[in-house]
Parts: sequence; structure tokens; C-alpha cells
Amino acid sequence: MQTIENYNFAGKKAFVRVDFNVPLDENFVITDDTRIRAALPTLKKILGDGGSVIIGSHLGRPKGVTDKFSLKHILDPVSKLLGIDVQFANDCIGEEAKIKAASLQPGEALMLENLRFYAEEEGKPRGLADDASDEEKSAAKKAIKESQKKFTETLASYADAYVNDAFGTAHRAHASTALIAAYFDADNKMFGYLMEKEVKAVEKILNDINRPFTAIMGGSKVSSKIEIIENLLNKVDNLIITGGMTYTFSKAKGGKIGNSICEDDKLDLALELIEKAKAKGVNLVLSVDAKIADSFSNDANTGYSSVDAIPDGWEGLDIGPETEKIYAEVIKKSKTILWNGPTGVFEFENFTHGSRSVAEAIVEATKNGAFSLIGGGDSVACINKFGLADGVSYVSTGGGALLEAIEGKVLPGIAAIRGF
Repeated sequence: MQTIENYNFAGKKAFVRVDFNVPLDENFVITDDTRIRAALPTLKKILGDGGSVIIGSHLGRPKGVTDKFSLKHILDPVSKLLGIDVQFANDCIGEEAKIKAASLQPGEALMLENLRFYAEEEGKPRGLADDASDEEKSAAKKAIKESQKKFTETLASYADAYVNDAFGTAHRAHASTALIAAYFDADNKMFGYLMEKEVKAVEKILNDINRPFTAIMGGSKVSSKIEIIENLLNKVDNLIITGGMTYTFSKAKGGKIGNSICEDDKLDLALELIEKAKAKGVNLVLSVDAKIADSFSNDANTGYSSVDAIPDGWEGLDIGPETEKIYAEVIKKSKTILWNGPTGVFEFENFTHGSRSVAEAIVEATKNGAFSLIGGGDSVACINKFGLADGVSYVSTGGGALLEAIEGKVLPGIAAIRGF
């Protein structure tokens, strides 16, 4: 498989799929440019070789052309970070884009308008009536697939090489993230530096495990993490289940959880997972106490309670001090660590302590030689909020992509480059 490090881009044009889906405030000012900075090594390598770059990305989830999601809003910041004046095409497959791409000189860059302004990027028909018949839906799907092929061919025609550096969208079989790769031979398509690092980090977690291996799974719903949990039960030595999921497990075991979040229709599933962990010899670690509040607010009255005896009118919003000790002890003894999901409502300052204690334990374990991967939006936000990102092995930029990889799914964006 071709690698970006070994490829010489001199005199060549590269279509680079990046993930510049950055947050903007009401004045279209970028509030976090992490994703742009993450792509700079790839873009600079191509330009430094004497190649030119066609940058493709999405922004938000538009249902058509809208100024709110135009990539023109991030053109100046990208130009400043890249150190050159990046050109802009107002339509990613329009005549302007074709002309500008064709006339690009070595060392120059062109940013295309938001790829998702076209339904063809995602390959899903738009504008179907809610009461559309099955025949109408089928016809619309067929039509979008046919036009998606032309859309993809147009994007591919701009370049001599294809580089995918957008791990955050690798789980989508979209035109620019997977389908376009078919128009380039194996020697002219590759991962960018960021994508390479992401793939290696995931593969280390799944296939190159130093034990004990501990996974910390947070989040509010068991249902959204079930496939990940079941896959991890075949790999980990310790599985810490925390966050809002705690209370579904507590209630399933007969506990009183007050007003805490709970999936009442998943109580049997929680008990099944407990039994599966036991059968596989996995140490399933659950909370024993909680920091509770009398309302869902940072300013609520607070207290501590056993996780199975939360009073009526109160709800668990973070783990308690005994649970912090239990988690930390398990984490510090680990040699491979995956963290996905905080222990509580970390957005509220009064309920950050549990997540911070987990982050600090992971940092300590990493100092002692553990490999630690932090993934999923909230965990990444946590580690950055606490200023501890530099103390772990790797912080993933991919939320959904990372989770699907952990579930054991083949990601289209990765398979398209590898050829399987």
C-alpha cells in the first residue's frame, strides 16, 4: 500500500479529503481549529514536494446550499495556518472549480465549496415527501446513485493522486471519502498523516494489546454502546461502565436510582451483559456511589449516595469518591487503555471531578508505560478541558468512526485505500 511519506508529489495535483467540520460562532469565527491544524502536516508535505492541493471537506449537515455552512468562512484561517493564499471555488463541481483545479501551479492550493451542498456526496435523495410511495423512494435512490457516479468522477478528474486524511468521516461510504478512491490506482491513493496515525492507534487497541487491557465506557445510553461493549467483552480484561449507563445497570440489579437517567427497556440487556462478562472472565467494574443533585443544574443542591439507594427527587450526575478510587486502581494497573465517555455531566463544573480523576489516572498509567487512546467527542472534550491531552498516548479526532472501528466494523474510507 502506498504511503504519503514515500510518495513524491512534485508536479502532481492531489485531491485531499480533510475534515474541516469545525465549530463556528454566530459571527462565523472558528472556536476550535484542532481539525484544521491536524491536517496541516499532510497539506504541507504535498506543497513542500512541489505538488498542488485540492482541498475537499464538508461543514455541518446542510440540506442544500446555505451561507451558514459555506467553507468560505474558514478560507482565511486555513490560508494563515497553511502559510499561503488558498484559492476558493464557489461550487465544488462547477465550471469555476474545473478551471481553477486545471490551472493550479506547484505549491498552490484550492479549497472547494462544501461537498455536502450536493446530495450526491452522501448519496441520499433529498426533498422526498414524507408520504412518498415505495416506488418513488426506489426511483429517487436509483437516480441519486447515478448522479453520484458523475459527481465522484468530476471530483476525481481534478487530480493525479487521492489522499484521505479525514478519519472522522471514514465510516461513511460517501463520494469523497470512499467512492473516489476507485478512480486512482494503488500507487496513487493513500492515507494522510493524520489518517495513518488514527488507523495505527485503533489497530493497536484492537490487535496489539499489552495486558491488562481496560476500556472505560461512558455515555447516557446502553443502547448506543451495546455493539461496542459486546465486542470489547471479547478483548478486554477490565470493562468500566460509567456515566448515565450506571443507573440502568443499578436499577436492573434492584437498586433505587431516584430521578437518575435510565433506559427501562434495557434492564434485561444490562443483566445479560453482566452475565456475559462473568462468562468471559472480564472484570466488569460498576459505580458503587454517586454525586447526586436535586435538579439537573450546576447550581443544584448536591450530596453523595450509594448508587443503589438514591433518594426520590435526586439524580446521579457523577461518580462518587469511592468509585473514583476503584476506577483509578484498575486504570493505574493497566497497560492498554481505551476511554470513551465521561463519568458524569462534565459540562457542569460541579460534576467534573469524576471525569478528571479518570483522566489523571490514565495519565499516570501512561507515564508508567501504558498505551492510552482517548476517543469520542465528550472524552476528547474532557481531556482537553483538563489540559491533559499531552499526557496520554493518542487523542482521536474521530467520534463515530472510532466507535464503529471498535465495534469491529470495516470502515469504507479505510477499505477504499487498502483495496478490501
